Amino acid sequence: MINIFTDEYFMKKAYQEAQLAFEKGEIPVGALIVIDNKVIARSHNLTELLHDVTAHAEMQSITAAANYLGGKYLKGCTLYVTLEPCQMCAGALYWSQISKIVFGARDEQRGYQTLGTQLHPKTEVVQGVLAEECAQLMKDFFGSRRK
Repeated sequence: MINIFTDEYFMKKAYQEAQLAFEKGEIPVGALIVIDNKVIARSHNLTELLHDVTAHAEMQSITAAANYLGGKYLKGCTLYVTLEPCQMCAGALYWSQISKIVFGARDEQRGYQTLGTQLHPKTEVVQGVLAEECAQLMKDFFGSRRK
């Protein structure tokens, strides 16, 4: 039997969230959190709508997943996010003790890797899943803003 629940499968769902953000005029980042192949949180950036610089897709998903699970730790969970987390989100992910992070496009300027932010030592990271599509959505968004 073929397992359809691959990193690409869930990243496509995160990408759909990013597209929703794009349509709302938000920076197009989408995220979801999965445990045992079940999506328990999905979100996209809401910084403009909520007038809140902390309303990143990852932060929204962390809160929703913690509420779903009834606890602050996300052990056994995987975050799928279309863009490499920033240092704020990486810090929150550190404290959540999330088991795995899968992201699409690198953020060469503001990503946690460039800024030297640490994740929890037990957190597994997979990068580059649907990277081209995720990066193109960001380019399209910022290109449309500059016109």
